[in-house]
Amino acid sequence: MIKTLHVKILLGLLCLGGISRCSPPKAETGAQTAAQEDKRPNIILIMADDLGFSDIGCYGSEIHTPNIDYLASNGVRFSNFYNTSRCCPTRAALLTGVYNHQAGIGEMTEDRSLPGYRGHLTDNVVTMAELLKDGGYRTGMVGKWHVSNTVVQDNPQAQLAWLNHQEEHPYFSPVEQYPTNRGFEKYFGNIWGVVDFFDPFSLVSGTTPVTSVPKDYYHTDAISDTAIAYIQEFSKSRKPFFLYVAETAPHWPLHALPEDIEKYQDTYKVGWDAIREKRYQKLVETGLIDPATTPLSPRIDSELSWEENPHKEWDARAMAVHAAMIDRMDQGIGRMIEALRQAGELDNTLIVFLSDNGASPEDAMRYGPGFDRPSKTRDGREIVYPVDKSVLPGPQTTFTSIGHRWANVSNTPYRYAKSQSYEGGILTPMVAYWPKGIKAKKGGVVAQQGHVMDFMATFAELANVTYPTTYNGKEIKTMQGISLVPALEGKQGEVHRALFNEHFGARYVRHQGWKLVARNNEEWNLYRINEDETELNDLAGQYPAKVQELEIMWQNWATSNHVLPKRKDAK
Repeated sequence: MIKTLHVKILLGLLCLGGISRCSPPKAETGAQTAAQEDKRPNIILIMADDLGFSDIGCYGSEIHTPNIDYLASNGVRFSNFYNTSRCCPTRAALLTGVYNHQAGIGEMTEDRSLPGYRGHLTDNVVTMAELLKDGGYRTGMVGKWHVSNTVVQDNPQAQLAWLNHQEEHPYFSPVEQYPTNRGFEKYFGNIWGVVDFFDPFSLVSGTTPVTSVPKDYYHTDAISDTAIAYIQEFSKSRKPFFLYVAETAPHWPLHALPEDIEKYQDTYKVGWDAIREKRYQKLVETGLIDPATTPLSPRIDSELSWEENPHKEWDARAMAVHAAMIDRMDQGIGRMIEALRQAGELDNTLIVFLSDNGASPEDAMRYGPGFDRPSKTRDGREIVYPVDKSVLPGPQTTFTSIGHRWANVSNTPYRYAKSQSYEGGILTPMVAYWPKGIKAKKGGVVAQQGHVMDFMATFAELANVTYPTTYNGKEIKTMQGISLVPALEGKQGEVHRALFNEHFGARYVRHQGWKLVARNNEEWNLYRINEDETELNDLAGQYPAKVQELEIMWQNWATSNHVLPKRKDAK
């Protein structure tokens, strides 16, 4: 177990403070010397958690994100880039280059003993870290893993004691499923998904639990500090590096630093409609959407006006904390950019930024303590889940979320949110920056469709490595992603003939301008998606033959990609 008084004294394991206080890397010899002329790009993949389509400045937001905006103005923004609607499934597809059920994560982290529902990355897929490491890259990861089975205690009381840091246990998941056993040389972060940002559960360095943190700990800053330390260390090697930065912001609970919340204390007092309309207009002005094909969808549950909202103060504060969490994440990204610049690595580093799903509509207060949510802080203070909105969000002693109306704002201009297969759940901002490599118009918008599973093919091409048919003696699933390199070069590349998704009964198929989509186990709706991007005009009744054709496509995909069969007790 690691005992620490302050994150910055974890330098022997993490090098979190200044790199000058870390031991210098060993002198390079042999194969390392031969790699001195390696001109392949470094790759940094940054993924936010529960960030909505319009939650950053360069995608229409009022939230201050100058560093992500810098990457966008000197790189490109994708306007049609897709995830798989939820934390674990998106991470599985992103890391492996195949649909998430193929990688074993059709739902979350429970093992249902079916190929598509093992709850962890299976051994018949290879991760991009494994591929790049074998191809000569240094590899590191910081932040949220969430693609391994979760170890839980025998009863709820013991689980809460663990969550509350009153008990210690050696592993949060089977250790063979940890990042350092899936291709990452170095790892610091949370194995599970939900964290107290001031004192995270499931925090590890490598495979070793970090059992205490300093009083001024804030998880987003620790992720940034560690990423910077890895950049500085890796830059001293002659090898290129791959760094996966899996942010936990702005996922609930709404935890932020007071100075960041202060910036937005009055911003959201104008209410849902005003913010949503401003974001929409900015999206139109910047060319990310065409109002002819993407009108602003009606606000969800619009029967309640902001003026009549009895919780205006609480709701404005909740969105202010959400903004503060994104602002702090952007500050850290700015420090990463500066570390690259100081190391002389910025020009030949591909940086991509995206979100794992749409903003979350969840009412986390109603979950209460249990499983991954604590009931008390380490020093014994009660954590409040204020269902009645009687306690303002922000401090460690609260567990809150923005709720479905603000999530609808975050996902402007689209309908629905996280976990659904409508555009609000699956369409992500995606920024790519690489001064030496991107030939597309600087600051431009790439309309070509992309998907998170495309990163594997993209990085393999840039690293000049071959995706294997076998790995560690196991036959590997055929890669399903398509390289985005032509799009980065300003060319029209190959695109997916069709795209599919399924998560707890929410599902879609997109093919030749049509999209067939359904919420959790509900009836199908049909849209001409290229003409109706906000999914307002359901044509299912008008074109029953098209519904049948696309449903058959979806069924065939579901059967061949381990979506079906499901266990009878699964949704």
